[in-house]
Amino acid sequence: MRQLSFYSVEAHPPRIADLAGLLCGPGQAVRFGSSGAARLSVVVTDRWRVVALRAVCAERGVQAEVATSAEGNPLLRTAFRTDLSELTAQWTRGAVKAVPAGIELVGPTLRVWALTAGQRDGSGYLLGLDPHAEDTHEPLAVAMSMAGLVVVPAPAGARGQGRPSPALRLTGRRRLARLVELIGDPPPGTPADAWPA
Repeated sequence: MRQLSFYSVEAHPPRIADLAGLLCGPGQAVRFGSSGAARLSVVVTDRWRVVALRAVCAERGVQAEVATSAEGNPLLRTAFRTDLSELTAQWTRGAVKAVPAGIELVGPTLRVWALTAGQRDGSGYLLGLDPHAEDTHEPLAVAMSMAGLVVVPAPAGARGQGRPSPALRLTGRRRLARLVELIGDPPPGTPADAWPA
């Protein structure tokens, strides 16, 4: 039986703010004109991820559809909703994705990030970053350190033309145990190599 951390997934009721985990990874947020409505979307590598993320959205009262990207990858997309506008405003500067100042990465947000773009890497664990938003990488690394999870930038896998996809890498037994403490157990159907051990 593990001790419940104040920052762990079990210590927080589901909130729309947890969906920031999509944006820590390759997720996108867009606003719809002046209506105040916004939409979140993310292209993921595996079908199980989109199923798990759809359930995460449903737990927060956010309906999301599953589709296929132009490249043939699973795509999760919410409807345009006014209750996503605050999250979108926090994560954008003009039309550019940006990490909010003073972001605090708690268990539910980290869990969504792990579901979106997490995978084991030998004895470590990778959390994928947005290759199209390089200015988010360093602030997310700092936020991870503030959460007690020291990380280093690391290439992960292949992205188009043989270029590596950016990621943050956690290593060490204590750091990985801390991550597991924060994000909880994997949802059913999660491959073993997608969750930290």
